[in-house]
Amino acid sequence: MSTSPRANPGSPTGSPRVPAADPGPAPANLNPLVLFNQEVIRCQRCSRLRKYCEGIAISKRRAYRDWIYWAKPVPSFGDEKARVLILGLAPGAHGSNRTGRPFTGDGSGDFLYPVLHDAGFASQPNSVSRGDGMRLQDCWISAVVRCAPPDNEPKRSELKNCAPYLDQEISLLTNLRVVVCLGRIAFDSYLVHLARTGQGERKPRFKFAHGAEHPLPGGRYLIASFHPSLQNTNTGKLTRGMLFDVFERARILANSAETPRTLRR
Repeated sequence: MSTSPRANPGSPTGSPRVPAADPGPAPANLNPLVLFNQEVIRCQRCSRLRKYCEGIAISKRRAYRDWIYWAKPVPSFGDEKARVLILGLAPGAHGSNRTGRPFTGDGSGDFLYPVLHDAGFASQPNSVSRGDGMRLQDCWISAVVRCAPPDNEPKRSELKNCAPYLDQEISLLTNLRVVVCLGRIAFDSYLVHLARTGQGERKPRFKFAHGAEHPLPGGRYLIASFHPSLQNTNTGKLTRGMLFDVFERARILANSAETPRTLRR
């Protein structure tokens, strides 16, 4: 049996050392969101996060010792014509930092993608690697921080460093109608984005509660949801039915202009 590290499908192959952060030149005719993702991958703004991600890729978790970790800023993923944006906190150290795709390869993704599949947004229920054939329809997944932070807690300065990427990304999602924020930090970061980009005089005083809906400028909607972390799903704070209701509602709002309401808990 070979003991060579196993390459993550869709990521650089070869040496088990951490790959360089430069994805190389891109053809000029690529979709702007593809070019945006390549810019994200090159980012070196947060030295603490880059050092942490690269260190995790070397030390690894025992279960993934045969993997070549992605170990770079994680690009967003989905349908470039999406009307629904799913916004999370940050990549997991041994999940997205390993696989190179949002919510892929950890417990949060194992909970999220089957729900997206049931709701008609994902082509399959299982998300294990960048080369597993997963496709999203009418849905785009991103995060407010693009690198895995220690203890899953980014510093305020790191949130600030990543904020321009969120602004640019949302401007490129020209069909966007509904934003689903997974967790309070993503929710608050999106509200700050609205103020920062001149879509409100100040940060809106929207209340975070699972299933709460809020109207946004330009006929868009914001839906809050608990994050599908193991802490929430293992304790029953977030159930599969609760999360399905959120995405079912997101699809309805993407297709209509009805008045926002609060989902039942």
